[in-house]
Amino acid sequence: MENSKRFDIQNIRSQFPALHQQVYNKPLVYLDNAATTQKPQIVIDRLKTWYEMENSNIHRGVHYLSQQGTVAFESARKTVSTFLNTKFTHEIIFTKGTTDSINLLASSLGKLLVNEGDAVLVSGMEHHSNFVPWQQLCIERKANFLVVGITGTGEIDIEQYKLLLEKRPKIISIAHISNVLGIINPIEEMIRLAHNYDIPVVIDGAQSVCHQKIDVQQLDCDFFAFSGHKMYAPMGVGVLYGKEKWLNAMPPYQFGGEMVSQVSRQETTFNELPFKFEAGTPNIGAVLGLETAIQFIESVGIEQIAVHEEKLIRYALKKLQEIDRLRFIGNALKQASVISFLIGDIHPYDLGMIIDKLGIAIRTGHHCAQPVMEYFGIHGTMRVSFAMYNTFEEIDTFVAAVKKAALMLE
Repeated sequence: MENSKRFDIQNIRSQFPALHQQVYNKPLVYLDNAATTQKPQIVIDRLKTWYEMENSNIHRGVHYLSQQGTVAFESARKTVSTFLNTKFTHEIIFTKGTTDSINLLASSLGKLLVNEGDAVLVSGMEHHSNFVPWQQLCIERKANFLVVGITGTGEIDIEQYKLLLEKRPKIISIAHISNVLGIINPIEEMIRLAHNYDIPVVIDGAQSVCHQKIDVQQLDCDFFAFSGHKMYAPMGVGVLYGKEKWLNAMPPYQFGGEMVSQVSRQETTFNELPFKFEAGTPNIGAVLGLETAIQFIESVGIEQIAVHEEKLIRYALKKLQEIDRLRFIGNALKQASVISFLIGDIHPYDLGMIIDKLGIAIRTGHHCAQPVMEYFGIHGTMRVSFAMYNTFEEIDTFVAAVKKAALMLE
């Protein structure tokens, strides 16, 4: 059983070549995992094998490589379906990433449901990728763009959310975990409340899918989007899960290639799911790399990863509290492996530049979430984010570097 698996941090780290390098003659301490994760050798090898030996275009081809590629590609779809526990394999749509998935929904689901005078609801903690597409849809359709606020601790204002539901928005789109605050939103409750009004709910799972077990049937979300590169897979590939009833009802997002069934001068009929939403040649190698990354995560054990990362974040919070004038941005009880903070009047970029020279990679700035910054009255934060391969010793090195940089900048 998964719970019996031993979490061997040294064995895990040994499988990530990027972690075993020096920058500025210092061992790399990589703590920018919310932006992108490093890749295990097994994922890198999968891409290499695809392009060296298996490269072909999939579907419709009759030759050996095309047929083998098609089988591998559709096997990857089944792997993702099992990983998310979807009801049907064809509910998995391959995209370029979370941004692409949400733009697909804003275009297609928006066209289906949103008309002049209607409303779409998001939260004030969204990544721009789950904010701007819906905002622009509302501008285009002359609809109302509703934004539920956040509390002083950075959590969604659930009481305001309940009030906004009475306005009967046509679509709700919410982040599972904030990429700035690390706060885990109560999406189960939010989905349940929305479904009382028959409102479909989109979940941006970019920051949650590699940190905890996702069961879309248990959540009962209508859509769930995530990116491969934030879960040890290649860049340029992502997933959109959608309930069959919605995907069947939605018009296509893009036209051409595999998404068509029959074409004449007079009309075109579209392919069945999932191909209806997969126009053009997909990023096949990256999809196979995503499958390999999922298999790698499962070999380690998602529950073991979650336990390890929980210990890391608690340890980091404790150590960071030792730093004078440091304040955390967001302070919720349910928090995933992201911490944002500021120190006095020190500009995040200045501190980030100094600790970079000490070999430590963190993220500074607004993290593509300017509405969050506006709410807290700041321009940006320093953000540290953890993955399965990070260690307590790396946190000690990071905190020592922050202390040193803070003294230099005061």
